[in-house]
Amino acid sequence: MQKIKAGFIGTGFIGPEHIEAVRRLGFVDVAAVAETSKEKAEKRAAEFHIPTAYGDYRDMLADPEIQVVHNCTPNHLHYQISKDIILAGKHVISEKPLGMTRDETAELVRLARENHIVHGVNFNYRQYPLVQQLRAMIAQGQLGTVHLVHGSYLQDWLLYDTDYNWRLEPGVGGNSRAVADIGSHWCDIVQHVIGQRITEVFADLATVIPVRKRSKQGVVTFGSPSQQEAEYDEVPVATEDYATVLVRFNGGARGAFTVSQVSAGRKNRLSFEIDGSLSAAYWNQEEPEKLWIGHRDRANEHLLADPPLLLPEAKAYIKHPGGHNEGWPDGMKNMMAHFYRFIAEGKDPLKDSANFATFADGHTAMCLIDAILESNQTQAWVKVKT
Repeated sequence: MQKIKAGFIGTGFIGPEHIEAVRRLGFVDVAAVAETSKEKAEKRAAEFHIPTAYGDYRDMLADPEIQVVHNCTPNHLHYQISKDIILAGKHVISEKPLGMTRDETAELVRLARENHIVHGVNFNYRQYPLVQQLRAMIAQGQLGTVHLVHGSYLQDWLLYDTDYNWRLEPGVGGNSRAVADIGSHWCDIVQHVIGQRITEVFADLATVIPVRKRSKQGVVTFGSPSQQEAEYDEVPVATEDYATVLVRFNGGARGAFTVSQVSAGRKNRLSFEIDGSLSAAYWNQEEPEKLWIGHRDRANEHLLADPPLLLPEAKAYIKHPGGHNEGWPDGMKNMMAHFYRFIAEGKDPLKDSANFATFADGHTAMCLIDAILESNQTQAWVKVKT
């Protein structure tokens, strides 16, 4: 197989994770990187042993050998860069949110389809083996009728008033932060697992820390400046640190979720429980090799990720024997593997179903974010408009 040549725009927190995951596939050539300047691009290219560096991503898009481009830039750049990638005839993987508005994301879906571009959004949590196991169990009716879906996505990296990041700025990160950044993942994974769409929401959002201290030295995502050495500017914050949202699904299920970036000790705890008429199930991303299965009249179970124990639909997502736990980097690899195999096998994005999140899923997420923001403002139930 001839290797697929890929280029990467943006090398902050998530860009290197894309690069590492793609390199693990073996049939993709990490060919180029683009940054905000030629100097920065060359520095990052040297660090990651990438042969070509661009100070302007549009120069990368003019390279006829580049077939796929990863959009790993800050949120406010996603729409325009993804649009340029599509119009250059390249396949595209974008970080979420796909755009800053519902109109932007709808346009990207339309353009990708019109140009027969393979398009993906990095909702990587749906790519875990036990997530796929639970999805298959629900599809087979093992939990019965799904009544309730509830859970949370909790982090602590913005707990202190000295924690600061570009995601806090609406002009760069968008009008929503906790919901758009991590709530979108929770909504995507539960909709994917139960096979139902969220159609209505009732939301309560709060900015727990209304004024933050931005280090004049700057900090990286999930990092923190020295409490003693840093000099600060005080910055008002308008986006939410916390949200709790009631949800209704089109298949009759109901539920609620909480997201927070100020929950001490919770590093990346995405968790959810599905309560059905026959059984219940619970999964937590920080312990991804375990699936709790609850019963009324017999002992509860813990299913551990082990290929012989999984349903056929889940076995393609696990690569190691039981006890050799697979985690976040492996979910990312699965996302990239499914995306690139779709391309390598010559599948048609208009006709063939994809086993990864597409721009349509990114648009769904944006519609949900808009509805949640509107509900918080009106303090009423809001239907999700698509």
